[in-house]
This record gives sequence, structure tokens and C-alpha cells, in this order.
Amino acid sequence: MRSMVRAAALRGLESLVDRLGGDGAELLRRFRVPRGALDAEDAVIPSVTAGRLLETAAAELGCPDLGLRLAEQQNADVLGPLAVAIENSQTMGDALDCASRFLFVHSPALTVTLVPDPQGIPGVRGLRYGSTEPVPLPPQAIDLGLGLLHRIITLLYGGRYGLHSVHLPHAPLAPVSRYTEFFGADVRFGRDAAVLRLPAAFVDTPLQGGNEMLRAIAVEFLEGHFPEPGRLVAPRVRAALSQSLGSAQVRVDAVARLLQLNPRTLQRYLAAEGTTFEAVLDDVRRQTAHRLILHTDLPFSQVAAMLGFAEQSGLTRAVRRWYGRPPREVRRRGDARLGTP
Repeated sequence: MRSMVRAAALRGLESLVDRLGGDGAELLRRFRVPRGALDAEDAVIPSVTAGRLLETAAAELGCPDLGLRLAEQQNADVLGPLAVAIENSQTMGDALDCASRFLFVHSPALTVTLVPDPQGIPGVRGLRYGSTEPVPLPPQAIDLGLGLLHRIITLLYGGRYGLHSVHLPHAPLAPVSRYTEFFGADVRFGRDAAVLRLPAAFVDTPLQGGNEMLRAIAVEFLEGHFPEPGRLVAPRVRAALSQSLGSAQVRVDAVARLLQLNPRTLQRYLAAEGTTFEAVLDDVRRQTAHRLILHTDLPFSQVAAMLGFAEQSGLTRAVRRWYGRPPREVRRRGDARLGTP
């Protein structure tokens, strides 16, 4: 199953491409990114698409520091509801814990983790940015992700935060001076992972202007509206549809109410799992139709009603699409192999 990322991760890319002499709208169309998706709060795109967009734009525009440029014009707002929890944390450690715990809301494949210093220096910790995917993140995506992480910390801290050095797993894409200028610290390439090396005491730094009540509300919202990694929504939708098919309205808003989710949130979860409500519904109907047509003598009008079709013609069209022949012929042939078209 392909991983997804909020389209807001690339917010500002279209205008940046335009400023660099390209056509941002055309680039997004080429990669089938819907118009306005980068500014939407609930739009998601495949992670691989986001990476290819960055790499293609950098190559075609002759802009090797594209990821850093995009990071320079972004802030925590691209993280959606997670930004509220981060910005209202009491300490930098609380903010990092929140980011580590809920970054899957932005993309299930991305991780931010405090780790021991990769150079083994006492009093230093590493903040590692990475992915759970078997394929490494593209270099431009790493520059953007680690660059944005550095920028958010700088904004929260109110300036330089004692960054010792930066590790990047790839070779320099732009002159090394561009990296040191961006991070304000030594940058080392060809390392095992993308890491910001921080003072260990950094996590105890208090943050100014945070509102503990807002943070609690944001965390409660994140806990209640976003499933943890590994807790897939599609099986829950499938179970709800199987129980309600034929006895309730087969609509996304009805199923969302059963699962205590906002319909748009439910659609976003399913998209992140590589499917849609319509695809899950179609599969549940197909499996139920297989059982009712081949293993019962129920009239097709009743089968149609049990599958949630308003008319028997809806059943006929669906069965033709699944199996290439009408329900009556499917029942007459009794071919059990039709369970998996």
C-alpha cells in the first residue's frame, strides 16, 4: 500500500516554481495534483508523487537548493492541526514529543525521533528525520523536511537554538555554503541519516506564549480524530457496511457517524490507506452479491435491496461490471470462481 502525505507539505511550491521561471500550475497538472490541493487542509497525495515533484522541479529549473528554498517560506502551519499542539507546548521537549507522536497525521511514513548523538559526544542529542518506507526519501524531500524542522524549531525558540551540526545522508545538492548559511551550522554529508545535533538540555527550554488549554484541546482532537499508525480505518468501514448494508443508507456520512468521524476525515483516512469509500463499498457489495446470488434463491429484486441498490437495474449493472454477465446467468452457471473477479 502506497504511503500518502498531506498535500500541504508542498505548500508554496507552485508560486516558487513560477518565480523561478517555470509554470507551477502545469507542473502540478503533470503529476495529477488537483488544483488548489496544496492550500487545502484535507487533501493528500502519494508520498512518491511529492518526492518526484520536488526532484523534477529542481532538475528542470536548474535549482539544486529547491527543497531549502521551499522550507524557507513554510512554517508549522503546513502541519495542520498538529501545529496548534506544537506551538502551544510548554517546553521544547513537549513540542518534540508531540511532533514525534502525531507526525503520522501529516504522513504515516514520516518520523521525527530524539536519538543518541551519532558522534557520541556527551551532552549532545540527535533529532532524526526519516521515513518508515523501505525506499529512502529523495534528497530534495530530505532537504525540505529537515529544513522545515529546523525552521519550526528556530521560530519556536525565537532564534538560534544551539545547533551543533547537521547530518545529511546524501551528497550536497547545492554549494556547501548554501547549507551552512541555511542551518547556521556545520553540515556533513553522506551520513547514515538526516539529523540535527542539539544540546541535550535543549529539551528543557521553556517556550513563550503557549496556551496549555489550547494544547490540551489540540491533543484531544488529534487523539479522537486520527487513528494511530497500524489502526487502519478501511476494515472498520468494511465492517460497518457489512452490518448496515440494505438496512441503512449506504452513504459516507452515515458510515462516518457510525464511526464517530467527520465524513471528510473518514475520506482522508481511506485515501491515506490507498483506497476510497466507494471502492470499499463496491467490494463489500460484490462479496455479498456473490453469496446471495450463488447460495440463495432470493429474488433479484430482494438481493438488490439487501445490497442497498434503489433499483434492481443497479444490481444488474454492478454484476455485469464485476463478472461480465447478468445476475440470472451468474446464478444459472453457479460458478464459485466468481468470488474473485
